[in-house]
Amino acid sequence: MTDGPPLVPRSSGALARLGLADADATGELSATQHQTRDAFGFKWEQRSTYESPAVQAATRAWLVERYLAGDLERLDHWFDGGNRLIVDVGCGAGNSALALLRDHLEANAYLGVDISSAVTVARQRFAEADVPGDFLQASLFDAPVPPESADLVIAEGVLHHTDSTERAFRHVARWVKPGGRLGCYVYARKAPIREFTDDLVRDALRPLDDASAWAALEPLTKLGQTLGELRVTVDVPEAIPFLGIPAGPIDLQRLIYWYICKMYYRPEYSLAEMQHVNFDWFRPLNCHRQSPDEVRQWCRDAGLVEEHLDVQPSGITLVARRPSA
Repeated sequence: MTDGPPLVPRSSGALARLGLADADATGELSATQHQTRDAFGFKWEQRSTYESPAVQAATRAWLVERYLAGDLERLDHWFDGGNRLIVDVGCGAGNSALALLRDHLEANAYLGVDISSAVTVARQRFAEADVPGDFLQASLFDAPVPPESADLVIAEGVLHHTDSTERAFRHVARWVKPGGRLGCYVYARKAPIREFTDDLVRDALRPLDDASAWAALEPLTKLGQTLGELRVTVDVPEAIPFLGIPAGPIDLQRLIYWYICKMYYRPEYSLAEMQHVNFDWFRPLNCHRQSPDEVRQWCRDAGLVEEHLDVQPSGITLVARRPSA
């Protein structure tokens, strides 16, 4: 991190290739989208909560497993020959791009699009990493990306933070050119008590400003840490289908996390880093959850062919290709 005026990265040539200007393109927003925008602007300004080696290593491992099934050669195949156009929608602070795509950013044209002020942080981080990148602050619905112009569209954890996940999916899928790919991650529906408490906490934070909401979540984060540090295994004797709880051994913190209330815990993370994850989940009012069948249907409706689908309790990761003409 540097003091003084914000750094600006070298241009990747993405804006010039698309004939676009580097200017704010966000139009009218709903009240919930406005709140979600501000929440993410606040979150990504907290750089000390996601830039440690521990968080960056976990982020990269997560992305490689979910999008590439652990096979980095798939990424080499996507960028074979270079000079590809990448559109990273909902880029935030550029965290996923720097974690997953850094080795490919010199040879390809990268455009990061985000509704929030996080694009300023992304520009700074790209400049500090000395990698090229172009950025636009815009709602994905207002971003002036032409249809069938991108070789790779990445939508990592963003579509469910719009007013309609399905509409957002359809919109960004239009940007994928024949032979190109869309990679996206959307939240999955949780067990019924988790769904209830997720919305209960989110609604309780609604009247607070972002800093106050962050502070209000600290007791929850501390409880998650305490539960995780117990390292107690519970053996659930029989499945409880109406609560979504399976039979078998499970760590006590994970039992509560998946089936009762999200209280993130990771032993190598600091309390502030775990707080970042909880804030990311509970603060945005737009936070929709989907099923794998819904995502598959959206893929078909958009004229894309599924290449890879990873389904976890947390969410659904899709990689899909538009067939070549």
